[in-house]
Amino acid sequence: MDLVKPLITLLAIVNPIGVVPFFIHFTQGLNVAQRRHTARVSAFSAFAVIAVSALAGQKIIGFFGISIASFQVGGGMLLLISSLQMLNAQPAESKPADLSEGNAKLDAGASIAVVPLTIPLLTGPATISTMVIFAQRSHHWWEVLVLVGYGVVVGLVVYLAFAASGRISRLLGRTGINIMTRLMGLILAALAVEIMAVGLAELFPVLGSEKLR
Repeated sequence: MDLVKPLITLLAIVNPIGVVPFFIHFTQGLNVAQRRHTARVSAFSAFAVIAVSALAGQKIIGFFGISIASFQVGGGMLLLISSLQMLNAQPAESKPADLSEGNAKLDAGASIAVVPLTIPLLTGPATISTMVIFAQRSHHWWEVLVLVGYGVVVGLVVYLAFAASGRISRLLGRTGINIMTRLMGLILAALAVEIMAVGLAELFPVLGSEKLR
């Protein structure tokens, strides 16, 4: 298994910088301490989703009787949809919501750190699909641990991005964040096509070739 590709894919899907405007919006009624606490909880929650998906995702799929090849195709399609959203400068895995609800002042940031910041804005079905697919490709236990370690890296990046949200917003501006989101969406689209190609080759061997495998 290519150990670099999972990290690139995760960073493209999670896209912490693209979620920074939402973090600023949902935490605008909180004080500095609460914002930092929200950033920490979001970072840990993102790590938890990735780690659980890598360690137990295959067992969950097996429980429902879903083949890995089918999951690869479905997961690849989901990644492609997320990439199209990102190419439109929308956070991957986001769904329509009334963001005006974030205007209400919150007593603490823990609740919004998990929903909606971590789920679905940072992690969601596309992230889970990706981790299950890469875990299935792992041939050694240490490769699975590497995937969990990548969860730590992603969590750290999420925390750093949220902690520096004010500076990032002032530095990049809305246009800069949109450009970054679109670039990561383009990378994610290419990775999604490759994942679907491998799944389709396994489901329909006539389509397979050594290049796809």
